[in-house]
Amino acid sequence: MRIDKMLANLGYGSRKDVKKLLKDGAVHVNEQKVKDAKHHVNPEIDLVTIHGEKVEYKEFIYLMMNKPQGVISATEDIEHETVLDLLEAGDLVFSPFPVGRLDKDTEGLLLLTNDGQLAHRLLSPKKHVPKTYFAVINSEVTEEDVKAFNEGVILDDGYKTKPGELKIMKSGLTSDIELTISEGKFHQVKRMFEAVGKRVIYLQRISMGPLQLDESLELGEYRELTEEEINKLIEYEAK
Repeated sequence: MRIDKMLANLGYGSRKDVKKLLKDGAVHVNEQKVKDAKHHVNPEIDLVTIHGEKVEYKEFIYLMMNKPQGVISATEDIEHETVLDLLEAGDLVFSPFPVGRLDKDTEGLLLLTNDGQLAHRLLSPKKHVPKTYFAVINSEVTEEDVKAFNEGVILDDGYKTKPGELKIMKSGLTSDIELTISEGKFHQVKRMFEAVGKRVIYLQRISMGPLQLDESLELGEYRELTEEEINKLIEYEAK
């Protein structure tokens, strides 16, 4: 990999900025000053420093976000704020994108990465990745609803969903529930409850495959996945 491309990808500025760093003698590879922007390095082996500080190289980035309402799961939009607008410049340079989507008014766990292969496998319908949601429903959720969801319900377009695991956390004038589904039809959770005559008034995704939402993340905050979380994710999608 060319040294200028590597440093630009890691957020050390534009190619022009990086060339200035090189020209000024700030960049060393294996303790040797490098001024040629075309100089090739192996980031897995070579020691690269800028002003004496070691450059940490990574090919992929994996971010967990607690998506707030009002933000759309897209890389760009001319009318609305996107999840990428919530990222810092140092993370944007890796060109991450959301894995799947959460509706504009849905909160919770969203994975962003630039690992296209992993994202593709996680989103594959053949993978049946389970996703768990917490929701507040506008009326009493009953054991009849639990049974109906377990058998699959008919949506407004005639599609019968795959079985969903519905757990009643609190039932009354409004109900708190958790629902685990293994497919991702448009507005699926809302439409499943509409199929049994009820309405979702709050929706939050709390898990996706092996990933659990970090409850310490405030709405709009995000962090990199831990090494353990990344390994679990890679192992899961490889099954």
